[in-house]
Amino acid sequence: MKDNTIKKCFIKKEDTVYVNSGKDKGKTGRVLKVDTVKYRAIVENVNLVKRHKKARKQGEQGGIMQVEAPIHISNLNLFCRKCNTGRRFGYKVSVDDRGKKVKIRYCKKCNENL
Repeated sequence: MKDNTIKKCFIKKEDTVYVNSGKDKGKTGRVLKVDTVKYRAIVENVNLVKRHKKARKQGEQGGIMQVEAPIHISNLNLFCRKCNTGRRFGYKVSVDDRGKKVKIRYCKKCNENL
């Protein structure tokens, strides 16, 4: 039986990520969806596969479409704009203007906030 527990996931929707291994190594893209149970993410214009689609309604176009397939999160790094590449990152806890504690992600090489 599979374990369907949610794993700790450091990459979130709308993050810009860098692919560090696989057929799309070196590409960057925006995260469209994250699956925390399977530990995979769908990244814009990365890991494109062809899907055959049948026209269901009159006037709808069928054919071979290219869609993004999920990629394992271990193959992704957050993209640092200052370093201009994918980097490891850490968390800092700071206090915002309302006095609440906030976790901020930062690049471990250049200390730039993400």
